[in-house]
Amino acid sequence: MFQKYKKLWLGILAMIILSPLGLLATGTAFGEWGVDQLMDEVGFIPPGLERLADFWKQAPMPDYGVPGLSANFIQSAAGYVLSAVVGVALVVLVIACLYRLVKE
Repeated sequence: MFQKYKKLWLGILAMIILSPLGLLATGTAFGEWGVDQLMDEVGFIPPGLERLADFWKQAPMPDYGVPGLSANFIQSAAGYVLSAVVGVALVVLVIACLYRLVKE
């Protein structure tokens, strides 16, 4: 899988390495608004989102970082990279599982 899609994996690796660039931006990223910000940005809160907004109390890696490792830019950048690696690994795992289910 890695040899067949070498260019894809190199592109994903480049995006993982560049992910800390988000630390340089001000404000919030498009679409990452909480319920409190959503009203200001789009003017309404969808009923389903309002109902499920408090379903997940604590994210495993809040703000794309490792809790306790955000004292400086280097630690925050390492948290971003680790968060990206975990995210890519989870997506690959889910796709691999779905592929095996469909293949059989």
